[in-house]
Amino acid sequence: MSDEPHFLKEQREQLQIESRSDATVEPLQLGQRVREIRLSQNLTLEEASKRTGLARSTLSKIENEQISPTFSAVSKLVAGLGIDIPQLFSAPQRGAGAGGRRDITRAGDGRPHPTPTYEHEMLATELSQKKMIPYRTTVHARSFDSYQDWVRHDGEEFLYVLSGSVLFYTEFYQPIELHTGDSAYYDCEMGHALVSTSEEDATVIWVTA
Repeated sequence: MSDEPHFLKEQREQLQIESRSDATVEPLQLGQRVREIRLSQNLTLEEASKRTGLARSTLSKIENEQISPTFSAVSKLVAGLGIDIPQLFSAPQRGAGAGGRRDITRAGDGRPHPTPTYEHEMLATELSQKKMIPYRTTVHARSFDSYQDWVRHDGEEFLYVLSGSVLFYTEFYQPIELHTGDSAYYDCEMGHALVSTSEEDATVIWVTA
């Protein structure tokens, strides 16, 4: 494994994980940690699958504790999600001042996360283990055909239109047009998608919990 990242070699020895591709890792709520990390990066299962090279169905089974990942799968997870092995196997410790945390994001200083249909700007990125994931999005999609499939992920979501107008598609309802100042709250395990209908690409604020 000459192409294995150096930090993986060190952590592999530290955590006494066998390097054989068929070696399994004890769950230890690993599925929950994978889901937390994926959601903290605002990744759908499809996006995480592309980053890690693991099938969407495999990621879903790992997150739901239906299978234990092999060491090879763990290597792909840490490389694809940009984390190290200790982050995957232990939740961050809460300090005594955890109840007084704050994070300020200046205009334009959010972390960019572009996709073919959306241009996300991740907000409050300095805080880990957030109960909410806020982000500002420019909606580039102009047709539902721009999406290969419904967007869906765990949790609930709040949507607020900052500028322009969008057509809000949801799996079990007719599409509805939302204008500046309109908002929606919905179960985001239900398929959903946004399409800009205004002359300029619409911008929205999303908060996922």
